[in-house]
Amino acid sequence: MFIPIGDQPNPKGTPFITYGLIAANVLIFVLVSLPQQYSSADPEAPSTIEYARVLESIQPGQVSVNEITASLSSYDVFIFEHGYRPSDPSLMDMLTSMFLHAGLGHLLGNMLFLWIYGDNVEHRLRPVAFLAWYLVAGVAAVLFHQAFALDSPIPLVGASGAISGVLGFYFVWFPHNQIRVLMFWFIIIRVFMLPARWVLGFYIVATNILPFLITQDGGAGVAYGAHIGGFLAGAAVALVLDRREMFSRPKEYKGAHESPASGMGATIAKAIADGRFEKAAELYFDVPAARSHGILEPSDSLALGSWLATHGHTRAALSIFQRHLRDHPRGPGLAEAHAQAGLLQLHAFQAPTAAYQHLIEALEYDPSRTLEKIIREALDEIAAVQKFPVQRVH
Repeated sequence: MFIPIGDQPNPKGTPFITYGLIAANVLIFVLVSLPQQYSSADPEAPSTIEYARVLESIQPGQVSVNEITASLSSYDVFIFEHGYRPSDPSLMDMLTSMFLHAGLGHLLGNMLFLWIYGDNVEHRLRPVAFLAWYLVAGVAAVLFHQAFALDSPIPLVGASGAISGVLGFYFVWFPHNQIRVLMFWFIIIRVFMLPARWVLGFYIVATNILPFLITQDGGAGVAYGAHIGGFLAGAAVALVLDRREMFSRPKEYKGAHESPASGMGATIAKAIADGRFEKAAELYFDVPAARSHGILEPSDSLALGSWLATHGHTRAALSIFQRHLRDHPRGPGLAEAHAQAGLLQLHAFQAPTAAYQHLIEALEYDPSRTLEKIIREALDEIAAVQKFPVQRVH
C-alpha cells in the first residue's frame, strides 16, 4: 500500500483556511464524537429505535432490532440525526455531515489529504474563495451521492467529498507538482516522488471510480459517489476559472471598444512590425477573447507579450502568453511562452507553484541554452523559498 505524505513545491505564507478547517474537524471529533462513542444510546429514544430498524432492514432476519439497539452508541445515533440521509434530505444535515467522521482513521485520512493539497489550492483561489468552493464541492459531492442512492436511509458523513473537490482543483492546476509517497511492502518501507497527476489519477480511478462501478456505491461503507462528485466539481470549476482568467480583459484595456476579429490580425501584426506595441495591445484586446483564437502569429504574440511584460503590463502579458499556448499548442515558441508565463507568475504575482508548472513545461520543449539557464535559475529560486527541500529537476 502507499500513502501520500507531502507535496512540492508549496507557496509562501500560512494557509489559514486549510488549517482552520483541519482544526474545526479535529475539535468537533474530540469534543462531540469521542465522548459519545463511549456511551450507549438511549434504547427508548425514537431516533435510536428508528436507526435500529433501518439497520435491521438492510440485513433482515440476521440481527433483531433489540440486539442492534443494544449495540448502538450515542454517536451512532448522533450521526443518524445529523449526517445526510438521501431518503430524508436536509440542507443543515448537508453542512453538518461535512464535519462529522465515522472514526479516528476516517478523520486522520481526510485531514492528511487536506493538509497536503489544501495550501496550494487555497493560495491560488485566495482564502475566502477557497472556503466557498470547498463548501460548494462538499454540496456537489452529497448531491452526486444522492443521485445514485435516492432512497438510502444510511447517513453520509465526512469531509471526503469536499476534500475531493480540493483534489480536483489540484489535478487541473498543479499537474507537475511532486507528491511524496510512503510505500509499505511487507518489510520494505520506501519514500517515492511521483507526479501529482499520477497520484490523483490513481485516487479517482482506481480507488473510487472502479469500486463505484463494481459496488454501485454501496460497498464497504464508503461513499465512492461522493468522492467522484466532489472531484469532478473541483476540476470543472478549476477549468472554468482558468478560462475566465485567460479571457478576461486586462484592467488597463477595459475601456477599449470591441472590434470584429476579421482582418485584425494583419493590422496588429503591422503595428508590432512598426514597433507600436501599445497600439497593437489596444487593438488585440479590442477583439473579444473568444474570437481572438489564432489572430496572431506565434512570433507576434511572443513579441507583444514580451513588450507588455517589460513595460509593467503584467496581467496583459500573462494573458497573451496563455492565449499563445491555447492558439499554438504544437507550434513554435512553446518553451518561450511557458517560460515567460512562469517568470511572470513567480516575480509579478508571487505564485511559485503556478510558476513551477510553466517552467517544467518549458523544459520539455527543448529551450535554447540561454533560456534553459534562465528557467533553471527560476526553479532554484522556487526551491530556495520552500518550507521543505525541493527535489531538483534535472
